[in-house]
Amino acid sequence: MVDDDRPVLVTGGTGTLGRSLVHTLLDAGRPVRVLSRRDRSPAAPAAVDWVVGDLLTGDGLSEAVAGVRAVVHCASNPRRPGDDVDAAVRLLLAARAADVPHLVYVSIVGVDRVPYPYYRAKYRVEQIVEDGGVPWTILRATQFHEFVANVLDHLSRGPVAVTLAGVSDQPVEVREVASRLVEIVDAGPSGRADDLGGPEVFTTTELMRAYLAATGRRRPVWAAPVPGLGGFRSGYHLTPEHADGRVTFAEWLSGPAELPKNDELSTND
Repeated sequence: MVDDDRPVLVTGGTGTLGRSLVHTLLDAGRPVRVLSRRDRSPAAPAAVDWVVGDLLTGDGLSEAVAGVRAVVHCASNPRRPGDDVDAAVRLLLAARAADVPHLVYVSIVGVDRVPYPYYRAKYRVEQIVEDGGVPWTILRATQFHEFVANVLDHLSRGPVAVTLAGVSDQPVEVREVASRLVEIVDAGPSGRADDLGGPEVFTTTELMRAYLAATGRRRPVWAAPVPGLGGFRSGYHLTPEHADGRVTFAEWLSGPAELPKNDELSTND
């Protein structure tokens, strides 16, 4: 299958994971097609086949899935979790009609155990993929370094940096997730793949202190006893038995140029 010259379709190809996956696929010599609601970005690599379409309306989906060797479904909308479910249904219908040989879905560790609306929607999408009539693989990963840094940035904008008492996290490097996805595409349909977690588990207070030090901010840190986070406090979103990532949060903090410096506020949107 590695010599297959059919393209790999990436939904959500302009997002954090999607961009990394597109470049990783191209670096591995795999033809790539991106499905996007927007016209081709000037930053898109010239080798990428770009299809304008909409997962919610179905526009452009038939063209997007035609003749692909695999679909990697990265598109997601945490602000409107219900859209994820509707999009998955339309994508599966189009993929099944086109006899797509492999659909890969990127999910999150703990979606089946953490009672959080976005996680529930991701778990429902997993079930849709499993029953959708298209050979499939599902990869669950922990949260990306970018996401954790973005949350910490928002929680440290006031005079006191706020963290979540009793909650830990296990952030993973997005490029490592992209590399695993390329391996999954090449391996073919495999069902539930092993989870992929970052190399270290830290409390949110420890992560906040590392973030403040890296961004040159000085703040007292308060671990707030926020209610309604029982699933996270229980660690259901962690996978210490699959701490296969290699880039630590501290190492990631030392690299990205977009990190806020000296109290400059920014996000990773």
